[in-house]
Amino acid sequence: MAEEIKSLSDLESVAGDAAAVVEVAAPREPVRDALGRSYATGKRKDAVARVWIKPGSGKVTVNGKEMNAYFARPVLQMILRQPFQIAGVEDQFDVMATVAGGGLSGQAGAVKHGISKALQLYDPSLRAALKAAGFLTRDSRVVERKKYGKPKARRSFQFSKR
Repeated sequence: MAEEIKSLSDLESVAGDAAAVVEVAAPREPVRDALGRSYATGKRKDAVARVWIKPGSGKVTVNGKEMNAYFARPVLQMILRQPFQIAGVEDQFDVMATVAGGGLSGQAGAVKHGISKALQLYDPSLRAALKAAGFLTRDSRVVERKKYGKPKARRSFQFSKR
């Protein structure tokens, strides 16, 4: 049977050097490929974006087109710029992204998520700012499914009393 522990000194003798076994988490290492790029996958609604970032002049290419051509609305362009503004590295990285699925809004969110993840892989010191802004978390909201007996997910047919 185990011996009874009645005082702090008894606990220390039983525990021994167990406290010394606790390891300190190693600082995160940058993750880059042979070409000096960082890769990440971003998701939002039904859209999936594959994003590569590398040091450059701030050029953003989505599916082979410039950001201004692919995402014509200024709001969507602003969404893509947010991770760089939060991290304070505007116009320091070139982005090459391929995105598929969903609509333009979901695709912009997916590219933003991918850029954020790739930035924190390229430079782990940016992780705190991006995490505090909530850019590393995948937005799990998706469209609710349609229910039978209803025209949409929650909408009902008009009720007629008579």
